[in-house]
Amino acid sequence: MNPLIIEAHENITPAVTFDIEKGIFEISGWSHPEDAMHFYAPIFEWMNKYAETPNAETVFHFRFQYFNTSSSKQVFRLISLLEEIAKKSSTKIKWHYDQEDTDMLASGERYLKMSTLPFEFIPHSV
Repeated sequence: MNPLIIEAHENITPAVTFDIEKGIFEISGWSHPEDAMHFYAPIFEWMNKYAETPNAETVFHFRFQYFNTSSSKQVFRLISLLEEIAKKSSTKIKWHYDQEDTDMLASGERYLKMSTLPFEFIPHSV
């Protein structure tokens, strides 16, 4: 399966790097596209294919600086898909956030409460 690489676009859409061979699964940056479902469609297409035969371990990194409500719904859908992948793969989420951004930490904590997956919260300073 070919890697999925999407470059970030002007603090509107996030960077996406999914590479099975390197074990990289990461979304980072700003996510507030006008049509989040449209932007995230190729991400779900790729992840659904990956879910058929995932790696033995899947560590998914979220490194958002900001996301809007419609992106938040897509993130929840993605976490739900990761729960399905966890039936075949040791799966965990690493939620990176600016240590001063309590809203981003709180968002990750809300997803943790709605999920069965293990989360690791990783603060960083800008």
